[in-house]
Amino acid sequence: MEQVSSIGRTVHITVTNGYDLKGFKGDTPVTFVRAEFNQVVLGDSSKITVSPEGTVKYNFTSSIELSLDGGITLDDLAHKPLFLTVTEVLPKEKKQKDEKTLTLGQAVVDLLPLLEGEESFETVVPLHPVQGSPLETPSAGSKQCSLDVKVSVAEPLLTPAQVSASNLLKVTLEAAYSVPESFVPVGPQQNYMVGLQVPSVGEKDFHMVFKNGTLKLGGEREVVPRPKKWPIPNILAPGANNIPDAFIVGGPYEEEEGELNHPEDREFRNQAECIKKRIVWDLEGRCYLDPSAVASFQKRIADCRLWPVEITRVPLITVPKGKPGKLEKTEDENQLSFHGVAYVNMVPLLYPGVKRIRGAFHVYPYLDSTVFEKTKCLFSIFRDTGHQLAHNNKAGGLNSPLSKPVSKNLKEEKPVKDKELDGRSRPGDLQAPSIKSQSSDTPLDGEAPLSHNLEGQQYLEAGTYIVLEIQLEKALVPKRMPEELARRVKEMIPPRPPLTRRTGGAQKAVSDYHAQIKSISKAILDEYHRMFGKQVVKMGSDMDSETLEEHKCQLNYELNCSGKYFAFKEQLKSMPDDTQGTPATIHINSEQLRLFAFEAEVNENFEMAAVYYEERLVREPQNLDHWLDYGAFCLLTEDITKAQECFRKALSLNESHIHSLLLCGVLAVLMENYEQAEIFFEDATCLEPTNVVAWTLLGLFYEIQNNDIRMEMAFHEAFKQLQARTLQTKPKSTGTLENADTSGGVKREHSLGPWGALHDSATVIKTDGLTGIRPRSSHLLTPHLTTELHPTPQGPSTVLSSLDEFVEESSKAQSETQEPIMTLQPLEPSLGQKSSNALLKELTLKKETSKCQDSSAFLHSTPHTIPQAPTTIFMETIRFLMKVNAVQFVHRVLAHELLCPQGGPSCEYYLVLAQTHLLKKDFAKTEEYLQQAAQMDYLNPNVWGVKGHLYFLSGNHAEAKACYERTISFVVDASEMHFIFLRLGHIYLEEKEYEKAKSTYMQVCKRSPSCLTWLGLGIACYRLEELTEAEDALSEANALNNYNAEVWAYLALVCLKVGRQLEAEQAYKYTIKLKLKDEALLAEIHTVQEMVGFGDPSF
Repeated sequence: MEQVSSIGRTVHITVTNGYDLKGFKGDTPVTFVRAEFNQVVLGDSSKITVSPEGTVKYNFTSSIELSLDGGITLDDLAHKPLFLTVTEVLPKEKKQKDEKTLTLGQAVVDLLPLLEGEESFETVVPLHPVQGSPLETPSAGSKQCSLDVKVSVAEPLLTPAQVSASNLLKVTLEAAYSVPESFVPVGPQQNYMVGLQVPSVGEKDFHMVFKNGTLKLGGEREVVPRPKKWPIPNILAPGANNIPDAFIVGGPYEEEEGELNHPEDREFRNQAECIKKRIVWDLEGRCYLDPSAVASFQKRIADCRLWPVEITRVPLITVPKGKPGKLEKTEDENQLSFHGVAYVNMVPLLYPGVKRIRGAFHVYPYLDSTVFEKTKCLFSIFRDTGHQLAHNNKAGGLNSPLSKPVSKNLKEEKPVKDKELDGRSRPGDLQAPSIKSQSSDTPLDGEAPLSHNLEGQQYLEAGTYIVLEIQLEKALVPKRMPEELARRVKEMIPPRPPLTRRTGGAQKAVSDYHAQIKSISKAILDEYHRMFGKQVVKMGSDMDSETLEEHKCQLNYELNCSGKYFAFKEQLKSMPDDTQGTPATIHINSEQLRLFAFEAEVNENFEMAAVYYEERLVREPQNLDHWLDYGAFCLLTEDITKAQECFRKALSLNESHIHSLLLCGVLAVLMENYEQAEIFFEDATCLEPTNVVAWTLLGLFYEIQNNDIRMEMAFHEAFKQLQARTLQTKPKSTGTLENADTSGGVKREHSLGPWGALHDSATVIKTDGLTGIRPRSSHLLTPHLTTELHPTPQGPSTVLSSLDEFVEESSKAQSETQEPIMTLQPLEPSLGQKSSNALLKELTLKKETSKCQDSSAFLHSTPHTIPQAPTTIFMETIRFLMKVNAVQFVHRVLAHELLCPQGGPSCEYYLVLAQTHLLKKDFAKTEEYLQQAAQMDYLNPNVWGVKGHLYFLSGNHAEAKACYERTISFVVDASEMHFIFLRLGHIYLEEKEYEKAKSTYMQVCKRSPSCLTWLGLGIACYRLEELTEAEDALSEANALNNYNAEVWAYLALVCLKVGRQLEAEQAYKYTIKLKLKDEALLAEIHTVQEMVGFGDPSF
């Protein structure tokens, strides 16, 4: 884009009026206004007498001629103000030839609005008094002196397109803290300077130099807010130094973008900024960047992430007249001293939407080789570009365009011989304790020797750092607006229309069924009253049971003979199938179904798990969590397409739900739809900017895209949010892997899922208890499948990157520790000592009192907790991904956790590795990683729990039993106690330790009852010949899942043993109908049937 030519363009400045003026010689002085720009006088106004009211009409106009060819440029308008000096003309005394004048005050006009596309603007600028001016003491009731100023151009200096494409850079140098002790305010005066190079177009750079820093001894903190000052010398009025409406406001260390912003640096910075010496500038320099300069500026940041900011001091020496040669020699050899450099990471300015970075940056000795290595900068702004920058106070030292000189050859830097290092400490040894190089991946300890810059070495010894701010008017990389992201998400996933309420459905079918029963019952009562009504009235309360039984037989005979019995029966049969639901369908709630699905996943019965998940969706299709749970299940079975459909349906129910957005993004990455993935992740970070997992997943996405700058931005933001959350709240200990509120809502407790995959639950599972005495036939419930079985892919398998080599290398560095002696605590003895009837009664009472109550987790009911090490952004993301079975994404995060300075190999890290390999049935690797986890935390119950699962799945039930027993012996619960109890009870049943099995199943029935827990308890009681308790437990199992063939099989055995033929035959019929797969159990039923002589209706 070509800049609009400003040749011949003129900026007109008109001073119209002055207010509240007064002079040295009275209240009606004669004054004039002088306009100055770029240290050039533009003109003087006429000499006007001030009115008694203090007003004056100048109507004085001056102009600035703009030129691109060596004259005043647009950049001059950006960083140089217009000065208006009001001067009083004193009356002539006798014999006085020339008029005497005294300066009253000075006003400053900022011309920056002209670069924003404005043709003209009017402003009232304060007139700042000079020292000794009568304006310093305003009259009572009068306002501050001021001038009316109007600035105009014939047409805008920049077109709207140029204004949009250009930019304005502002650099604020606040102070240098903890400067060397050799800096003292006495002795020769020193000019403390800081400079940096701003890239422009082609081979030219703008040099921004800040001079005349003030050395202070410390003792108190610099006040905030405090005004920013113009970097212009020789301003007459002290108040005119301040830039209008520009202040240094400071801020928390943790929110800064530089170095020394960690909690461990707080004490050092407080001490440095309160007590120690400092050099204060408080200057703001500006640089106008035209469109081509913006591109150059952006490219320089991408090529050279670290920019050098140099610091030095130069003595202020009075130069004798007529001896320029001597001055030149002094400059070359002795003038430049204490040459240091700070490395400013400019990359954050390439982050989307970022316009400002502010922070503290360490000062290091200036070494050509180190500066070139870190910044690719070939020359020093102070040493190699001409000393006029260091001494030409008239020019102000800002943005002087100079051709890039021939740089000093790096080979000319003489290497220091080894013998010169003898007896000298290395740089790292002299560094302040809290200082570390955070601007480079390589430590500073290995840099070149500093013997040729001993003065700069003192910066390291003192721990010197500078605080500066770099700000742009517009972000270099625009950020998508939240409205645009929401619109894009809505285009991809339109919101689901609200579910229309159906007039029919199950509820209406049940009510119709009840109405039909009432109608038939009334008809039967009418028939009974017709036949025996008079007799009943006559006999009254004297009617005995024999008479009632006779009436019953006669009524049955009449109904059968008349055909009414058949009619009533057909009337009930004509009701819809929906009305023939089982008690399980009516009483099982959504969270119970979730637990049953979870159990089916653990047992690799994926078809049954799908049935349960789909049943939840049928019942509550508008429940967002149900769709997320089903999507996580589909990820486990590697049905990526169905998982994506589930997550998108969840998002359509709530477009602001963070988990749904993140999971849609994860699925988009897995399906290589990267454009949509970026939209999902960005929308999540916009909706919840404090979400650590959202920023981390966005960073992982950018890593896949090889966008290193944005990856760093996202990881940095995630770390900052995690650090802020840590400072706000104390670390909480928990007995389970607790996700740190990634959704911003209710925290959920996680539990290790199938083979150790993380799952969560929000409520405790409760079932309807045994209420009162019910007929024996109520135990036999007709099975009814409400959902059609859908085949799902069998066996999960995941793709993991080869982290094993990294893990093996890192584990070699760990010293092997001996296993401490562990004393196993026995199971609860009270459970084994109680009678069976008492235990069942206790369980029933507990269930009745806790009916319809919710808890925070169904697998963890004890208050004990596991202390956790401080988490990292990657481990928190791993927990989230494992919870939803997104193990395909986990391996990438594990690599980051391994290399993260705050992370590295940990017990939880090895546990996650073990779980991912257990999902692949890679038992050897699983055992290896579990061994590493045990070495790091031998007393972690989760390690022993997962180890028990490993042995159980590999068929080594003896080792699994030992691990499970050790897990439940800990005072602290593991994360998956439900399945530990289930599998331990199963092993006890296999080994015919029925008392232990009963005790184990009793515990899990108290914690999280399900069909499998009651079935295990029923089997244990049956094997102990406690048939009544067995029947009660099996009835509970049947009520929760009445199409479990094994439950019906044991009910058949119980009924055979107690001699109830009809119920035994009915139970056996459903056992066969549901296709019992346990041939040994089926053979046992046949044996008992032959022994008792009944039970098989086929004979």
